[in-house]
This record gives sequence, C-alpha cells and structure tokens, in this order.
Amino acid sequence: MRQSRFTEAQIIGMLKEQEAGMPTAEVCRRHGLSPASFYKFKAKYGGMNVSDTERLKSLEDENGKLKRLLADTMLERGLVRHWSEGNGRALC
Repeated sequence: MRQSRFTEAQIIGMLKEQEAGMPTAEVCRRHGLSPASFYKFKAKYGGMNVSDTERLKSLEDENGKLKRLLADTMLERGLVRHWSEGNGRALC
C-alpha cells in the first residue's frame, strides 16, 4: 500500500483547521489534497489527538503480528492433520 504524503500530525492539523471554521474546500486547496482524501482522513482520524494515532499504529502492528501467528498455526495444524490421517504414510 502506498504511504501518504502527510504524517498523522499533519492530517490531524488539517482536521483541526476545518473544525475551527475554515471551509473544507479552502483546507483542501491550501494543503493540496482532494476533498475525497480529506473525508477519508476525517473518517479515520476524526476526533483523535497525535498520541491517539501513535496508539492506533501500535495496535495495528500488533494486530498484524497476531494475524500472521494465527495463519501459521492454522497451516501447521492442517499439515499435522493431513499427515496423521494417513497413519504416517505420505498421501500424494
């Protein structure tokens, strides 16, 4: 996935500008992004502080590690089941 040109702190700053009363079109023009991107950022980061985004990033990383761990365990379990059904003989 492509990384954003903006950091989380910059995105939150843009959202705070809009919340302070600046029109959305002006915020988008000023920072050079499309309204669709602005609303996507607003859906993800709306109401957050910079410290909240750091916590979100760490939780997303941990979630990814746990998903990989689960996938590996399920694969191993499937292989063990496959080999045990043949009473130790290779099933081709």
